[in-house]
Amino acid sequence: MRKLIAAICFVLAISPLALAQGKDEDRRAAKPAIEKKAPTAKQKARQERTKACRRRAADGKLKGKERKKFMDECLKAEAAAASEKLKARHEKLKACNKQAAEKKLKGDGRKKFMSECLKG
Repeated sequence: MRKLIAAICFVLAISPLALAQGKDEDRRAAKPAIEKKAPTAKQKARQERTKACRRRAADGKLKGKERKKFMDECLKAEAAAASEKLKARHEKLKACNKQAAEKKLKGDGRKKFMSECLKG
C-alpha cells in the first residue's frame, strides 16, 4: 500500500511539469515567424559600396589596422561619389524641367520630353 501511495504521489508531482512542457511547445508553434523587412534603396546602396570596398581590400590583401583604415577611406570616397552622382542627376532634372516649362509641355508630350532629356 505504501508503494502505491508513493507511486501516485510521484506521478502527481511530475504531471504539472509534463503539462507545462507541452504548453511551451504549443506557444512556440503558435508564434508566427518574424519576417525580415526588405532593405531600403539607401541600405542596398550602402551594402553595394561595402561589398565593393571589401573586394578591393581583399585584392590588396590588407589586414588589421591597414584594412580598417582602407575601408573607412573607401566607404567615404564611395559615398562622396554616389552623392556627386545624385547631385548631377538632380541638376539634370532641374534643367530638363525648366526646358519643359519654357516649352509649355503638358501630359504625354512632357513625359516623352523629360524621358529623352534625362537620357541625353
